[in-house]
Amino acid sequence: MVIEQQITGSVIAGIKELYGADVAEAQVQLQKTKKEFKGHLTLVVFPFLRMSKKSPEQTAQELGEYLVKNEPAVAEFNVIKGFLNLTVASGCWIDLLNEINAAPEYGFTKATENSPLVMIEYSSPNTNKPLHLGHVRNNLLGYSLSKIMEANGNKVVKTNIVNDRGIHICKSMLAWQKWGNGITPEKAGKKGDHLIGDFYVLFSNKLKEETSALEAQGMTKEEAEAASPLMQEAREMLRKWEAGDPEIRSLWKMMNDWVYAGFDETYKMMGVNFDKIYYESETYLEGKSKVLEGLEKGIFYRREDGSVWANLTAEGLDEKLLLRADGTSVYMTQDIGTAKLRFDDYPINKMIYVVGNEQNYHFQVLSILLDKLGFEFGKGLVHFSYGMVELPEGKMKSREGTVVDADDLMEEMINTAREISQELGKLDGLTPEEAEDIARMVGLGSLKYFILKVDPRKNMTFNPKESIDFNGNTGPFIQYTHARICSVLRKAAEQGIVLPAALPTNFELSEKEEGLIQMLANFKAVVKEAGETYSPALIANYTYDLVKEYNQFYHDFSILHEADEQLKVFRLVLSANVAKIVKEGMGLLGIEVPERM
Repeated sequence: MVIEQQITGSVIAGIKELYGADVAEAQVQLQKTKKEFKGHLTLVVFPFLRMSKKSPEQTAQELGEYLVKNEPAVAEFNVIKGFLNLTVASGCWIDLLNEINAAPEYGFTKATENSPLVMIEYSSPNTNKPLHLGHVRNNLLGYSLSKIMEANGNKVVKTNIVNDRGIHICKSMLAWQKWGNGITPEKAGKKGDHLIGDFYVLFSNKLKEETSALEAQGMTKEEAEAASPLMQEAREMLRKWEAGDPEIRSLWKMMNDWVYAGFDETYKMMGVNFDKIYYESETYLEGKSKVLEGLEKGIFYRREDGSVWANLTAEGLDEKLLLRADGTSVYMTQDIGTAKLRFDDYPINKMIYVVGNEQNYHFQVLSILLDKLGFEFGKGLVHFSYGMVELPEGKMKSREGTVVDADDLMEEMINTAREISQELGKLDGLTPEEAEDIARMVGLGSLKYFILKVDPRKNMTFNPKESIDFNGNTGPFIQYTHARICSVLRKAAEQGIVLPAALPTNFELSEKEEGLIQMLANFKAVVKEAGETYSPALIANYTYDLVKEYNQFYHDFSILHEADEQLKVFRLVLSANVAKIVKEGMGLLGIEVPERM
């Protein structure tokens, strides 16, 4: 913030003049003044006591007097123990608002040719079932993080790794082959990912019948699964797939294409996208060759049964399997292969994996292995580890009775938003198309905001009813405030009021107005911190605090009915910039804000 930099410079000059000492900028600690004290900024004077050789109170008093006399930005001061509370002159706040007003994307840093390239992996679905509630949190976090990293001046590549091979995929394929009767998504009137998910469930149910019968004959659960004819067929199908059998490959491609068409619809509705999608079927062989290369170089070792391992005991971890005795790969092998392909495709400076916290150990190991294999981003890879998300008991359970389907959840949210908005009269006077668009924005905004306002590291319960509330820390509360400001600005334009590019600085502001400008200016620091700590929650909660503060201002101060023309125009410019920052903040969360409601 310009004001803080200005005052910092004057504090350094004051210490030099008063005490003949030089201080570094880092020693000047200016923070926002606590609500219970008068002032905008508070200077901590304790670091300067060895220079002044005086008490904290006396040092603060002398520095306050110096600043009021020599720094135009400081209007007055008060001293509380070793803290110097400074009141910033009104003209400075208006200067600051003019600066925010002049910046179309205030708080954002544009990437340059030399900016670091950050790759962010999120979503990671399996092609044997639709996306579920856990994927929703993953996608929303990954997409929001990509917007935040971009806003901090990084070049960003959004990427997805699709788990499209393996025994679980063969289970759906086998079930379709046996009991599908040639059904297609078109014939079934279903999205492809849902149709394939049904066959995966069907396989599980048929397998249960077989294993239960075998267990009844005295086998253990493991023996029954090993002896099950169905499982033997699925394993044989996988073997044929790995051998490149044309018939099996053709079936696999057809069914996966159905799933991808379904995924695309879900991603589009959710408002997330990717710059590059990788497929495990294309990366696992790359991983095998990197592991064998590591074996040749003595980085890994082979056991008597032929399996390949990494010994990580020197790093305080255990030994990690990389290739099974039969030469087949494990997840770790695939991740190494994916890293190789990505590194071939892009000059990655930082790699961020958005994956749940149950994989913490996996990424600890992956980081070490990639570093050993010579990947530049290996050591510095970031596992953006997040907690589980659940629903309150008995809410919106899916067909399987355990997993909440992402499509069902989004549809339910939009329907609920439509009902509540109609009840509250928020859709009155809108065309059916406008009303539908707002129901969609509010429904998805509720879902996204409720999930993203929580610290990503924490487990959370998503409460659909609580999330669609037009009061409190919710998406609709913020969206409605944005629409309200847009309505005020439209009325002003109808009255012929033209907002100036810059406001004059020769009038007094209320404490509430100064506080709002200070909050707007803080957006830049919040964006920076959210980028450094990988936390969309910081953006969400800042936006809520700003909106809450604006609503109090809107309640306490007249805008369009203000008699003083200069003050009226100032309040309109202030309102317009609150709307701008709200739109920017919500945009970083992947949330749209309506202009009418």
